[in-house]
Amino acid sequence: MRAEAEYSQHFRVTQEVKASFDKQGFFILRGLFTQPEVSHLLSFFEHSEGIRRHTYGRDDGNQRRTKVCLWNYAGDDVSAMVSRSRRVVSTFEALLGGEEVYHYHTKLMMKEAETGGQHVWHQDYGYWYENGCPTPNMGSVFIALDPAVKENGCLQVLAGSHLLGRLDTQLVGEGVTQRGASLARVEMAQRRCPHHHVELQPGDALFFHSNLLHTSAQNLSSLRRYSMICAYNQRSNSPEEEHHHPLYHPLDKVEDAALLACTTMESTVDKWYFDPEEDISIRPKIAP
Repeated sequence: MRAEAEYSQHFRVTQEVKASFDKQGFFILRGLFTQPEVSHLLSFFEHSEGIRRHTYGRDDGNQRRTKVCLWNYAGDDVSAMVSRSRRVVSTFEALLGGEEVYHYHTKLMMKEAETGGQHVWHQDYGYWYENGCPTPNMGSVFIALDPAVKENGCLQVLAGSHLLGRLDTQLVGEGVTQRGASLARVEMAQRRCPHHHVELQPGDALFFHSNLLHTSAQNLSSLRRYSMICAYNQRSNSPEEEHHHPLYHPLDKVEDAALLACTTMESTVDKWYFDPEEDISIRPKIAP
């Protein structure tokens, strides 16, 4: 069953597309954003004072580091025109079953050439479960801003692994550790689920379920790998208690033309930039 399509203004999530997403746990839309739109976005990220102030690094325990900037509210600046765009939000709503979604968070992932770090096998819901989200009816849209290929640590996924349900987590690595999915369960999933390197060109997007197992290798190449990842949660799945990501709030969608038309460099709405010290979901669990 085909797990990708070329985007056009006439693209719709058909029954076939939905069935593919339900079976594979992901769907690729090629050319979701145009080259001028990607260039506009990259210019924003390179010149935004808010991005510069709130970027932090995460060591992978193997002498490499990935830079991250994460924000919880979409805002109204250039980047918001992506996370609020109808072509992203309405597509993901349809893939998840049609219910309204809200903006859970967006992050800019910066894997610099020769220094970008790896991320261990994990499910996003492994973390979001700890935040109180009742079900895995949520997920992310990975948008390539640079070419994402094997050489520079593109995303890798295990097709259909979301059907295994939420897996236990454990600390992985020596020294600086990451919290990922249980290694025994990952090995089992690797025997059962096809392994894909998700190679993308700038403007391509990967829509994926919160329980899909995914990883990425270090970037040892001379090719930078920047990407934008927008996470969404269904309205009915909003946690009951406040945590370091937002509860349900309405998401005001914008049309395709809004991205190139937007010149707002600093959001007039507080984006609630993320402080990594607030993230309890990736810390070691402490027994009572």
